[in-house]
Amino acid sequence: MAIKTWGGMLVFALGSVVAGLALAFLLVMLAPQLLRPPPAANPPVAATSDASIPAPARVTYADAVQRAAPSVVNIYTARLVTERVAPSALEQMFGNYWPRYQQRVERSLGSGVIVDAQGHIVTNHHVIVNAESINVQLADGRTTDARVIGRDPDTDLAVLLVDLKPPVPVVPFGRSDRLKVGDVVLAIGNPIGLSQTVTHGIVSATGRQQLGLAYFEDFIQTDAAINAGNSGGALIDASGALVGINTAIIAKSLGVEGIGFAIPVNMVRGVLDDILTKGRVVRGWIGIVPQDITEEQAAQFGLARAGVLLTNLFRDSPALKAGLQPGDMLIEVDGTALHSAQDAITRVAAHRPGTTVTLRALRGSRPVVVHAQVIERPRNQ
Repeated sequence: MAIKTWGGMLVFALGSVVAGLALAFLLVMLAPQLLRPPPAANPPVAATSDASIPAPARVTYADAVQRAAPSVVNIYTARLVTERVAPSALEQMFGNYWPRYQQRVERSLGSGVIVDAQGHIVTNHHVIVNAESINVQLADGRTTDARVIGRDPDTDLAVLLVDLKPPVPVVPFGRSDRLKVGDVVLAIGNPIGLSQTVTHGIVSATGRQQLGLAYFEDFIQTDAAINAGNSGGALIDASGALVGINTAIIAKSLGVEGIGFAIPVNMVRGVLDDILTKGRVVRGWIGIVPQDITEEQAAQFGLARAGVLLTNLFRDSPALKAGLQPGDMLIEVDGTALHSAQDAITRVAAHRPGTTVTLRALRGSRPVVVHAQVIERPRNQ
């Protein structure tokens, strides 16, 4: 009886062992990670591991745009164009037809900048030339008609006036004479009808002349994208101050990219003041016709040096009365050396009528100094 009892207990123990081993085998097969040792506790991370690396600075010109953009307007013009109708093939065959004409409305777009609380707008003259109607749209959506207060084709500038209820957004004026090559600038305008577009670039050069864009040229060159419709818009600096009026681009058909030009705000300020106070731009004139002469041309014509040659003088002009002669080589105006013929014209034009300008020239190899009385530039000169 005792043997049977111990035998039963042994069988039960062996069965339990086998069952336990079988269960352990299944657990190892299904969850092998149970056999791995627990991971060691992670060492504390030093508090300065990320804090010592500064976050990258956020570069933005949003404040500058917010300061200037509300004063930049879209300008829409319309004019009536009369065109001759081409004769039909039948009319050309018999050659007996009367000329016929048809009229159409030509529309164009541009930009402008509100410069005072009275609603005066500066834009390019070529934007509004021959326009029979001018409509202005503000950045806040307001639209109104505009009328021309004054024009200055010599600098390609014009001043408009709109009647606006307050608030009237006014652009802050900057100083274009402080611009340096490499300064950041932004162009704001209405390119191809996309209103309130902002592009970004740098000043590529200053004092650009002899481009054939206007009679008086002193352009800011920039690589900020300027497209059709940007004309008359604002060129601002990184603080949002107006430094120029966007005017022209080099034709892309020439394979040129990223070259645009703006009229410096210092020139704009003078034109604006004259138009608002005198109704026209008053410039000095002494009647000289200067031309740039290169070293090769000077050697060819037997001149002592290259520079600015007076090719002609107007009859009864102040320069002629003062003693200058055609063929004189102009060297200085008021003690400042000349860089080009355009420079000579611009320096004389900056004098008010009634003042005196001192000119130093070479006649052959002999120095000549004259004092010419400045008069107002005739409208047809």
